[in-house]
Formats: sequence, structure tokens, C-alpha cells
Amino acid sequence: MDSLGKIAMIGSGSWATALAKLLLDNTDRLIWYFRRRERIDDFIKYRRNPTYLSDVSFDTARIDFTADINEACLNADTLVVAVPSPYFKAEAEKIATDISTKKIVSAVKGMVTDANLIVTDYFVSRFGCDESNLMVIGGPCHAEEVALERLSYLTIGSHDTGKAREFAAHLAGKRMKTIISSDVEGIEYAAVLKNVYAIAGGVVSGMQLGDNFMAMLACNAAREMRRFIDAAAPMEGRDVCLSAYLGDLLVTAYSRFSRNHNFGSMIGKGYSVKAAMMEMEMVAEGYYGTKCMHEVNRQAKVDMPIMECMHSILYEGANPRRAISTVTPLLA
Repeated sequence: MDSLGKIAMIGSGSWATALAKLLLDNTDRLIWYFRRRERIDDFIKYRRNPTYLSDVSFDTARIDFTADINEACLNADTLVVAVPSPYFKAEAEKIATDISTKKIVSAVKGMVTDANLIVTDYFVSRFGCDESNLMVIGGPCHAEEVALERLSYLTIGSHDTGKAREFAAHLAGKRMKTIISSDVEGIEYAAVLKNVYAIAGGVVSGMQLGDNFMAMLACNAAREMRRFIDAAAPMEGRDVCLSAYLGDLLVTAYSRFSRNHNFGSMIGKGYSVKAAMMEMEMVAEGYYGTKCMHEVNRQAKVDMPIMECMHSILYEGANPRRAISTVTPLLA
């Protein structure tokens, strides 16, 4: 047995399902926590997740399902947390088991709402976890393309790159390539911000402002991302043109698989924010990430006009076309 020991998947959405598929290609067994018992019963019956990526079949004989998060935490050595960020804190607060010595891999693409913390910081402050045992998964990678077995890339970040490399081996395959990084905080902030900018990209797309303007928006979003990450988590030699930063931003801002882009597109077409949220089948995490980043940036005071533009649209009732027009003169 490798040092990762028994692995538990915490979460049952599309991203958790895609990661579970990868892990089971390289691991004998997997513990899998579902919040709802009836979903487990359906999964076992049909040998697939009944709600997300339902075309992907699983060998359920190799999965130890549980609807008890503490049972999963107790029996596993490594926890892979893939809960959508708006629901993460509620799930984490159910944990009564000591997880301070566990290896924890965050696949949460957002911040801890209310706390306004990146997920690794939350695990350190809430559960006393050792930073060297914490890892993060960065893109660019859509769950849907993993299910379709299209060539994809994941970045695994850890302050202990040896552990990152070991976990990466549990995800790698013929159609999945992995990259190792020590920039844990940078990858996490990039994962939050790319969702914010994907909503902006969707708004621009919905307004039919054109590819030229979209390209300018993406370039400026990348610079805005760099300014914030360098201020919030200084690190020598960071290159935001790498896939975990710029690559993830681009695929989320442009792709039809991006729920954040689709959410923004509805707003750009004239939907109210509330109506667009009601139309979404899955969570647009950038909506919540925008509020978190706005709150965090009150202290950081980084120049972030695109993020603030999205906050004005999503939370202050600003007219989208007018709000975007205020950003246009600032693009360069």
C-alpha cells in the first residue's frame, strides 16, 4: 500500500464523479461519501451516478459507499473533497472525526463562503491539519470531457511536491496528463477568480459583443488575476500563463461546458440574476466566488475592475450593459 492508503471521495456531483472515475482506474478500492442514501441505492442498482455524468459506468463492487461523512473520514487515509463551494462549509461542519493527520486533497473550485477563506486555509484553521498534508487540484479540466475521455490536463499542487506527485499518479492515464506545482494558494485563488471571469465572459457573449472584445476581456482578466494572486500569496517565479491559471481561465470563460459562462450568458441576454440562477441545473460557483473576492479585496485593495464589475451586476443590481461599458475604457 502506498502512503496515500485508503482514499475517500467526499462529494457526489459531476466533478466528484469524474475524479472517482480517474481514481478507480488506478486504485483497487474507493470509499465514496454521498449525502443522500437514496442516491447510493440508485447508483448501486444502475452502476452509475443517477444524477451526474450518468453515461459513465462504474464497477460498484470496488466502491464502499456511505452516507455518513464521519465514517468516510474515519476509514480513509486520504480525503478527496469535491463538494461545490456553496455547500462545502455545511458538509465540513458535520465532521466530528479527527482529520488533522489525514492527507486532504481539495478539488473545491471556490472559497469557503462566509469565512472568505481558501479551502486549505480552512482545513488548517478549523481542523488543525498540517499544511504539508494538503493538496489542491487545478485545471483546465471539465468533468464532462473527462467522462468523454478527451485528452485533459490536471495540476496537482502541494507544498510537499513528493506527495503531489504520488497523488497525481492515481489520476494519470492515457487521456489524463498531470502537472506538479508547489503553488497551493495561487492555484486556489485562480480557481475562484476564473469562475468570476467566466461569468464576465458569458455576459459579453450573451450581449454579442464579439470575439475581439472577448479576447481583450480575457487578457485583462489574466492580468487582474496575476495582480491579486501576487498580492495575496506572494511567490517568486510564479507564471500565470501556465495551465492552472490562464488555461483554466480560458476554458472556463469560453467553453459550452462552463456553467459559469452559461450563467453569465443568460444575464447578458437579459435574464435577471435570480431568473438565471433558477434556470441553472447546477451551481454557478462564480456567483458566490464574486462575493467572497469582493469581501477579501476590501482588505487587499488590488485594482480589480472586472471582478468589481461582476459584483455590481450580481449583487448591486447594476444594468449589465452599463456596467460592462464602465470597464471597456480600462482594457488595454
